[in-house]
Amino acid sequence: MVRTIGALALLALASLPPAVQWSERQSGVTARLRGVSAISDRVAWASGAAGTILRTADGGATWQQVTIPDTGSLDFRDIDAVDERTAYVLSIGPGDASRIYKTTDAGARWTLQFTNDDPKAFFDAMAFWDAGRGIAVSDSVDGRFVVIVTADGGKTWARVPPDALPPALPNEGAFAASGTNVAVLPPAHVWIGTGAAAKARVLRSSDAGKTWTVSDTPLHSSASAGIFSVAFRDPSHGIVVGGDYKQEREPTRNAATTADGGATWTAVEGLSGFRSAVTYLPRRGNPALLAVGPAGTDLSLNDGRARTWRVFDGPGYHAVSIAKHGAVAYAVGEQGRIATAAVGMR
Repeated sequence: MVRTIGALALLALASLPPAVQWSERQSGVTARLRGVSAISDRVAWASGAAGTILRTADGGATWQQVTIPDTGSLDFRDIDAVDERTAYVLSIGPGDASRIYKTTDAGARWTLQFTNDDPKAFFDAMAFWDAGRGIAVSDSVDGRFVVIVTADGGKTWARVPPDALPPALPNEGAFAASGTNVAVLPPAHVWIGTGAAAKARVLRSSDAGKTWTVSDTPLHSSASAGIFSVAFRDPSHGIVVGGDYKQEREPTRNAATTADGGATWTAVEGLSGFRSAVTYLPRRGNPALLAVGPAGTDLSLNDGRARTWRVFDGPGYHAVSIAKHGAVAYAVGEQGRIATAAVGMR
């Protein structure tokens, strides 16, 4: 049995690349970028501060800046593409600074679909099951989570009744760091990672947000710490990463995995510091994971388990995205930095 397990481990190692080699790209901007969404290996979107939205159609070789009029003061922390020409972008901030826009013509024109009218709400991230159905989340307000959903491509957004959600802890919210603290899987699964409170928790629903349950995780939580990113490879298996953004190189209590859909979470060691985004790599065999943060990149060799992570030197990034069946990872960060990496695996 020991030899068999050892052989399987060596096979898993052999099927992975020796490193993630980021190739820096010229974005043409200097704004901080925190949103990225790859719809294919060639087409991806990025977003960030000062109303910045970028799109590539040639695998990251060149980037076109697209503009929404009168949004230069907005910080677009999350962008989600649903096809090569259709994307949603979310700006963060209190009150009407939180907005959602949509384009269906590759960024030539944008429609304002949602403006937050609650001065206490602060929207952080969104995700989409398909072209028509999506969800967005705000920090809690007066002890209640604020979650909105759409079923008509964003034409209308409706708040999930507060009574359908568990009560929020004091100050509990979702960090607006990479747009990935909300994860969805068709047909109707959704998970939301929280922090900034006494505990870092995961809200989950299997009916597109109609009913919810919540679970504690072992991640450290404080005003600057908690869950920053959630990813699931199937309805049962997922991971949360994060940590304390004020301690970027602190590796303690910054990742946990689940095998029961998020009902229970097990702490894992191996991430080399605070990580703001995590994603599964499309591949056969043992699932692999890529996690990025402002201090670096980690690659899991075996489904995020403890001591199966490799850390790679080099610049850090705020967010990362890989198309569903893609072989190219896109990462974005400070000063308009964008990079790509080949992550195709057997």
